[in-house]
Amino acid sequence: MGKIIAIANQKGGVGKTTTAINLAASLTLADKKALIIDLDPQGNATRGLGFRPEEISGSVYDLLIGQKTWQDITLKTNVEGLDLIPSNINLVGAEIELVGVSGRETVLKSVLKGVADVYAYIIIDCPPSLGLLALNGFTAADSLLIPMQSEYYAMEGLKQLLSTFQLLQQTYNPALQIEGILLTMIDNRNTLSCQVSEEIRSHFNDTVFKTTIPRNITLAEAPSHGKPVIFYNPLSKGAQAYTALAQEVLEHAA
Repeated sequence: MGKIIAIANQKGGVGKTTTAINLAASLTLADKKALIIDLDPQGNATRGLGFRPEEISGSVYDLLIGQKTWQDITLKTNVEGLDLIPSNINLVGAEIELVGVSGRETVLKSVLKGVADVYAYIIIDCPPSLGLLALNGFTAADSLLIPMQSEYYAMEGLKQLLSTFQLLQQTYNPALQIEGILLTMIDNRNTLSCQVSEEIRSHFNDTVFKTTIPRNITLAEAPSHGKPVIFYNPLSKGAQAYTALAQEVLEHAA
């Protein structure tokens, strides 16, 4: 059975989509078939893998409202072993349409039946909020991976997210675990960044991944080429960091 990992943080700009794309692609290097579910109406994961959201014929929106199955809308990417369930702006409407649906927080889980029999890893790129779409991602997942920057306000946002996590465990998904907290956009020349990183590690201990993701121009460039960084520039620090992260994720599953 495959593992479903939701990547989430209600704060935008923390490297969530970058992590979704590059972790999934790095897992394929270990011969693990992977699927990315783009659950963000902005469609950044879809773009980052070389697709134009406005041109796709089916999206996660069609899946959530019951018009298509996940098999109908899954796309093959240019990375062998990596598939995508894409997103586009239509997904904005899903949050409104699901409000009156019974069991609205578990719709994604119900429509993904069978997906874990096909893929070793399913990575859900959640939107930067704690709304209904993100709740669907959390409820469908086995674990939650939280990317966060080492900055002053990050701890408060993390506390809010962990509070939501505990509520979800109690109400919708008792089996949900924390995959780990991932420190992103690390600049070792920045004293404050290093101090905050140390504080996060002292608070959360082994919950924090050993791997950190550096500030790296290659990570910013790769999406414009429609490629994960390991296929855009495999020798870059960003590519090496995500390869190391994938190894940690694999070790968690061992």
